[in-house]
Order: sequence, then C-alpha cells, then structure tokens
Amino acid sequence: MGTVIRHQAARLRAAIALACLVAGLLALVGATAAAAQAQDTVATTTVTGAITPVTAEHLADTVERADADGHQALVVLLDTPGGLVDATRLIAQSFLDAPLPVVVYVAPAGADAGSAGTFITYAAHVAAMAPATTIGAATPVDLEGGEVGDKVVENAAAFAQTLAEERGRDVEFAVASVRDGRSVTAPTALEEGVVDLIASDLDDLLAQLDGRAVEVRGVGEVTLRTDGVTAVEYEMGWARSLLAILADPNLAFVFLSLGTLGILYEIASPGLGLGGVIGVASLVLAMFSLAVLPVNWAGAVLIVVAFVMFVVELFMPGIGVGAAGGTAALVLGGVFLFQDQPGLGVDWWVIAPTAVLLFALAVLAGRIVLRSRRATSRAGSDDLIGRRLIVESAATGRPRARVSGTFWRLQAAEGAPPLRDGQSVEVVERRNLDLVVVPVGDRDQTGGDSPSSSPTT
Repeated sequence: MGTVIRHQAARLRAAIALACLVAGLLALVGATAAAAQAQDTVATTTVTGAITPVTAEHLADTVERADADGHQALVVLLDTPGGLVDATRLIAQSFLDAPLPVVVYVAPAGADAGSAGTFITYAAHVAAMAPATTIGAATPVDLEGGEVGDKVVENAAAFAQTLAEERGRDVEFAVASVRDGRSVTAPTALEEGVVDLIASDLDDLLAQLDGRAVEVRGVGEVTLRTDGVTAVEYEMGWARSLLAILADPNLAFVFLSLGTLGILYEIASPGLGLGGVIGVASLVLAMFSLAVLPVNWAGAVLIVVAFVMFVVELFMPGIGVGAAGGTAALVLGGVFLFQDQPGLGVDWWVIAPTAVLLFALAVLAGRIVLRSRRATSRAGSDDLIGRRLIVESAATGRPRARVSGTFWRLQAAEGAPPLRDGQSVEVVERRNLDLVVVPVGDRDQTGGDSPSSSPTT
C-alpha cells in the first residue's frame, strides 16, 4: 500500500513539473512574439505651430508611451516657426533622456524648423529634413520683436552648442543660428552636418534609417531595423488638442474682448442674461489660453483698464470718451499681452478690427443705457400722476399715502385745503420724493380728468 502511494505522489510531482514547464514555454513564446511584433513598428507624432507647454507635455508623454509599447523608435514630424524657451528646453531634455531613439523629421516640403524648432531638431538622436524645408533663425527676441540682451543670447547659444556636441552635429551652425540668426535649406544643412539625412517622405526616411546605430542614454548602442516596418501614429488626446488650439494669442485676445463686451452689455441691459452668459463663457476660455501662454502683466492691466473705461462709457454716454479710452487701452493690451516670441504674438489684423468693433458697440451700449434712463423717468412720472390715494398720518403733520407697497410724502396743491386722514386725493405733480395732490372733489370741480371720471358709452 505504501509503495502505491509513493508512486502516485511521484506521478503527481512529475505532472506538476511538466505543467510548469509548458506554461513557461508558452509565456516565453508569447513574449517573444510580442517583442517581435513591437520591433516591427515605430511610433510617429506630428507637431505643427508654435511650441507651447502643451506641445512639451505631449512630446514627453509620447516618448514614454512609445517606449512602454515597445516601438523601435519615435519619429516626430516637425513644422514650427518657434515658440517658448522653457517649453523648448523641456522637449530637449525629454529627447536627451529618452529610453529609445528619437528621430525629428522636418516635413512636409515647405516646413520650417525655425527658432525653437532648431533646438528640438538638434536634440534628436537622428535629424532629418524633407526637400524644400529650412532650419535655423534661433535668435531670441524681446517684447518688441528686437534682439534681447547679450546674456540671453549667449545662454541660448551655449544651449545650442551643448546639444550639437551631445549629438555630434555642426557646432558652428548651431551657434550662428542663435547669434546671427542664420537659416539654411535642407541640402546645405546636410552638407554642413546640421542634419543626418534628407528623405522625400516617411517611407523613404524609414528605409534610410535601417541599419543606423544610435547611442541611447542608459541603454547603449541601438541598431535600427526600420525598413518596411509599420508606423503607428500617436495623436494628442481631445483635451490636450483643445488646449493646443486655445493656446493661441489671437484666440486669447478675442476671447478677452468678447468677455468684456458680453459683461458690458449685461450691465447696459440687465435681465435677459444672454450677454452675461456669453461674457463669462468667453472669459473662461480666455483663462484656459492664458494658463498655457506667457502673460505680460502690463498687457493684462491694460485689458482691465479697457474694461473699466468701457463701463465709464455706460455712465457718461453720448460723448464717447470712455469708449475711446477703452479702445486705446485694448489696443495697447493686445500688443503687450504676450511675450512676442516667434509664432506667439497677437496679429495686428486681429487687434485692429476687434478694437474698432468694441468701440462701436461700447458707444451703442452707452446709447442703450441713456435711452433706458429717459424711458424710466417718463414712465415713472406718468405712472404716478393721476393716481388716486388715501391720505394717512395727516394728524401728525406728515401726511403720506401708500403707493404699490411704498409710502410717499404728500403735499397739498397750492390753494387746496389741508389734507385729512382717510381723504381721497389725486396726484397732480411729483416733486422728487413728494407727491402734490388735490382732494378728489376739488379735482372734479375744476374739470380735470381722472381715471374714475372718464365718460362711458
């Protein structure tokens, strides 16, 4: 009996060992197949327009996703006029520390890697350009579009030199693009060692990358096998895409102007609420834009001054002084609201028509307020004159009467007898907060019309 038990235990252990071996082999085969499938792909993403913090966050996340998904490399298709220095440095850092090869491809034909784009291209493991593209002109500018101080220029030049030395590219052009604003075409860039290759399209680029060895920080040398691989596009999420759209100085200025106009008309004609809704919604959208853009507080203060001056127009309508002052402040605010780096200024073709439109609509709002005041005054007087009231508190020497839930002081008209409590009187005139009245009987004897004495048929 003991022998049988021992044999059964031995068979059970053998079965368990065999099952573990089979499971291990299946896992190994699955991992190998997944790795092989991942190695047959590269990730791609497209960056166009100005470089902002939204762009920097997208590229940093894309680098991490591409590595986590096991792609051979990340290809960034770039077309930018420039952008923010801080955002550019963040992108360069994410490329330098990337755990997989990063390829920057200036494309399509006609694209530009201007200003910030030059630094981004230099930071990539492999730099490529399409025909009829340009790169360079990386000199920092100030708020007026002119060159900044020597310290800022030298710092940017040192940054460009560091990237060029790290990637083994032409240092002379990197420094000249900052100090002298030099820009070159794709053939010149290839000849001078600014970029590594020229490719007509993405397929041509992947074919030329095949067999190229690159040094990846923390990984070592990686040899790319990209000929015929599948490109997987990584797009921005809808929320980040919305922020990227809103991160436009022109849109931010328009939203601020619409917000000012909406609140202005809500003040001018309260009750309906449409102006307030539009104004608040526009200001909220403007806040999203301002959150990702470099705001100059002098410009922000000028926008506030413009709003105050437009409100002044509501209280001093007709002469247009408030509207004119608000328009001038709005124009200056649009000029100084953002740091005028390449691709991040408010266009004069946006500032001018917006300012003219707000001037005209502010004057119109003032006229609406003026007309409303005059209409209210006439309606108030007509509504009280001819009303019949009952006198109260006459015995105290301060006669009064209740009108629509509010007490008004009463004065007897010239030549009329003193007022008595409970007496029925009719309003013939209003003097500020006092109502001039006559007894109803006296009014009827003089032939005056009253609501109760109208003829009937």
